[in-house]
This record gives sequence, C-alpha cells and structure tokens, in this order.
Amino acid sequence: MPLMYAARRSWPEFGRPPRATQNGSMKMILITGASGSVGKAVLQEAIRKASKVRAMYRSKEEAAKAPSGCEVRLADYADKQSLGKALDGVTSVFVVCSPIPQLVELESNVVDGCKESGVKHVVLNSALGAGDYPKSFPGWHRKVEDKLKATGMSCTILRPNGFLQNIVAYDAPSIRSQGAFFAAMGDAKVSYLDIGDIAAVAVKALQGGAHSGKTYELHGPEAISDQELAKRISRVAGRAVNYVDIPESQGGGAKTDGLLKALIERQPVTLDQYLTANAREFRDQAAFA
Repeated sequence: MPLMYAARRSWPEFGRPPRATQNGSMKMILITGASGSVGKAVLQEAIRKASKVRAMYRSKEEAAKAPSGCEVRLADYADKQSLGKALDGVTSVFVVCSPIPQLVELESNVVDGCKESGVKHVVLNSALGAGDYPKSFPGWHRKVEDKLKATGMSCTILRPNGFLQNIVAYDAPSIRSQGAFFAAMGDAKVSYLDIGDIAAVAVKALQGGAHSGKTYELHGPEAISDQELAKRISRVAGRAVNYVDIPESQGGGAKTDGLLKALIERQPVTLDQYLTANAREFRDQAAFA
C-alpha cells in the first residue's frame, strides 16, 4: 500500500530572503521533491524550525506554489547541471523520490551531486523493508542507501511504514463509490504513521549531530489490519465500509515501538485522529459532492 510565478519572475533564481534564527545559524538546508506529499511536509517543518531553507522544484508551475520563508530553485534529478546549481552552498539535503522504476538512477544523481558539492549531511527517505524485497521499490531504496553510505558523507536514513495519507489517496475513491476498498493484505497489520511525523524526524535529522550514521525504522503508534481499518472508517463515515481481500497476500506482523515518539518528542498522530479529521473523504459520492 503502500507547490504565483508571474509575480516572482523578477526574483533571482526565485530566491527569497532567509529567516534568521535565535542562534544566528546560517546553514542552508535543501528539500528536494518539495511538491510531493512528503517533501512538502518536510519543507513546511523546515521553514518552521530551520534558519535557511531552499526548496527544489522541477517546474515553474510547481515553484509558483512554494510557501513563503524559503528560497526556490528549479532542478531535475535527471539534469546534473541543474542539480549542481540547486546544491550550491547547501549544508544538508533531504532526498525523496516517488516509487518509480528510475528511482535508483535519479536518487543516485542527487547523491553524486551532494558529494561533488561538498554537502555535509544527507537525509534519505527510504522505505520499510529496504533490502528485503529486491524486485520492488523497497529494494530499490536499499541500492541508494548503500551508495550513500559508500560516499563517506554523514547521513541519516529514514524507513517509514505506511502513510496515513495513503488511506485517503488510495482507498477513499472506491469507498465513496462502492462502499469498499480492495487490497492483497489478508490479515497482515500495518503501523500507519502521519507524514507530518515523518517530517518532524527528517528536520531533526537534517541538523546532523546525534542522528548522523543512524537508520530509523519509523512505525505509527498502532498496528492494524485492513479488516479493523474498515470498521474504523465505517464509524467516521457513518455507513458500512467493507474491506475486500484480493489474493494473494503474504500476511505477516507489524511492529510498533516508541522510537517515533522519542524522535519527535510528542505523541504521534493516531489512526483514529487522522480518520476523524478526514471523515468527509469516506462518505458516499452524493454527500461528497
């Protein structure tokens, strides 16, 4: 189961004045993939917590939606020259990529660019199970992890479990239209976590320090099967929602631990909190319209 360009075109490289922090630090953090769900959350958290933040976008249309409080650069993972410009003067980098077949090549370009540009610390958004499933996207992530470690750069690797946001992204449409969602999960449980909590860990890790050299497997506060998920969604939707299993599933267990809470220094977002906040997404088509 797994951001108005015309008004800003006169700004050099879409640049924006950095915010100062109390300690006067001028370290520059680059957030790649800033238009994606994880990248956007990390960018927003970095703007709140860091001194100088730069966001990387592939297009002017995406850059036009960037939040205030950060510099903006246009670059593409496949274009090493544009990457070099985006990485110029950067101290720490957050690397994230969609689960596409070109992931290894594209993220490797970023890792190479970081090394060549003298970046001090890299935070890589990987995936739970990296290395365990060589023919799927977690296995692709492991190849990038190994490449990053081989550079000798200081790094932190994040391996998050399933995203709470994916419940809305992937399951809500069929729930609204058919009153059901479909997956090959069997009785397997997933410890969903909120993207905002991943972002909180990422920004802490971008500061380096005690997080250098660490690999964090991030789990949400509760392990839940899709059968139980259907019951929880039914409660917030106000109607029956069913889970339909699509064979075949490998099944298995899910882990929960206190690491996420310790890293973000607060209670993680729970499944019920997320479902309640997004209840409208699961109601029928007529109610949704």
